[in-house]
Amino acid sequence: MPVIKILPHPQYCPEGTQISAPAGTSICEALLDNGINIEHACDMSCACTTCHVIVREGFDSLNESEEEEDDLLDRAWGLEPQSRLSCQAILAQSDLTVEIPKYTINHARENN
Repeated sequence: MPVIKILPHPQYCPEGTQISAPAGTSICEALLDNGINIEHACDMSCACTTCHVIVREGFDSLNESEEEEDDLLDRAWGLEPQSRLSCQAILAQSDLTVEIPKYTINHARENN
């Protein structure tokens, strides 16, 4: 089972942590299943950018992004070449290191 190392984020994971999740699981599902309540305003339907993450290690092990995801990522805050929507990035067998960006463009956020 791959291990996901989450870098420290002031709101979601202040100390950083490591979690395990089965291959075939999205990064978003893995985070949520382990109590890291990353935003996912569209309920993981690839319709927003609130679950944007930057994959610092293991990027090439993920499934390839599709055009719909790439188009949405163009609107994400802090976009980098290793950016993915965590709801669309599916784990393989490799370990990952993930950074949750400090900001999101979620205008309907409930916990300001």
